[in-house]
Amino acid sequence: MPKLSIGSWCFLFGQEQPAGDFHVLTHHVQNLGYDGVELGAFAPHPTPESLPTREERQKFARLVTSHGLEFSALVADLWSLKLVSVSDASSYVDAFRKNLQFAEDLGIRRIRIDTAEATATLPRNLDPRLAMDRIAAAFDRCAKSANERGVQVCWEFEANFPLNRPSEIVELARRVRDAGNTNFGVLFDTATAHVIAGGKSAWSGEGETLADGAVELAKKLDGLITHVHLADGDGSLLSQGLPTRKRLGKGKIPLTPLIAEVSLQSPEWMTFDLCFMPDAWTEAAEAKRLLWQQMPK
Repeated sequence: MPKLSIGSWCFLFGQEQPAGDFHVLTHHVQNLGYDGVELGAFAPHPTPESLPTREERQKFARLVTSHGLEFSALVADLWSLKLVSVSDASSYVDAFRKNLQFAEDLGIRRIRIDTAEATATLPRNLDPRLAMDRIAAAFDRCAKSANERGVQVCWEFEANFPLNRPSEIVELARRVRDAGNTNFGVLFDTATAHVIAGGKSAWSGEGETLADGAVELAKKLDGLITHVHLADGDGSLLSQGLPTRKRLGKGKIPLTPLIAEVSLQSPEWMTFDLCFMPDAWTEAAEAKRLLWQQMPK
C-alpha cells in the first residue's frame, strides 16, 4: 500500500477560513494520521521566494518532519508562465529549476508540473503538433535537470490545459520518457482522468472517449504513472476548468478498479486532492476513513 498524503492547497482554495499557518496545518495533518503532506508552493504557504535561503528552507523542512510527516511532492507554481504559445520556453524551464532547488533544499524528491497555459488563452490557430513539440522539448530539459539531482518529475495532465486527449497524454509521456528520462512520469489524478476519459475536455477539435473510462486510460499509461492524486467526482467541471470533486463514494468514478489499476504501477504515494471542496478538514478526515471502503479486496 502506498503512503498517504494530502495536498496543502486543499486548505487554501475555496475555504471559508483558509489555513495559511503551515505549523497549524501540520498539526492537523499529523492528528488525522496521514504519512505526509504535499507542498503546494502557493502563498501564503512557503514558496521559493518566501524562503529564499537554504537555512530557512531546512528549518521549514524540520517543522514538517518533527511532526512525523514527509513531503510526498512539491507542486510548483508555474501558472503565470508561457510554455505552449511561445517558441522559447526558457522562462518556464528557469522557473522549474528555481523550484527544483527549492525542492532539493527541502529534501523533496518529486516535483509536479503541468502545461501551464489555460486552453482558453491560447491562439485558436495553434497547431496541436507544434504544441506537442514545444512541450516535449521543455519537459525534456526539466527532466534532465531534475535527474542530475535525483528528483522525479511528474506531469499532471489537466482538463483546462493542453495536451489533454488520452492519445496526447500517452504520446507526450512516452516521448519524454523515451528521450532517456527515466525520472519522468505521469501524475494520475482520478477525478481529472474521469473527465478526460469521458471526452469532455478537448482543447482543440474533438474529444476522445474511452469505453472503460479512467481505468482504460490508466492501462494505456502502463509503466508511466509515478504519482497519484485521489478524489471522487461527477464528471463535471468547475468554472476554473478543474474537475468537480466529491466525497469518496459519492461521485461517479469506479474507484475500486481504478485504484487497483494504478496500484499495479507501484507509486510510492497516493495524495488526496480535495481542491475547492468546502470544509477541507472534515473532508480530509472523511477521505482517509472512506478510502478503505474503496480499496481492492
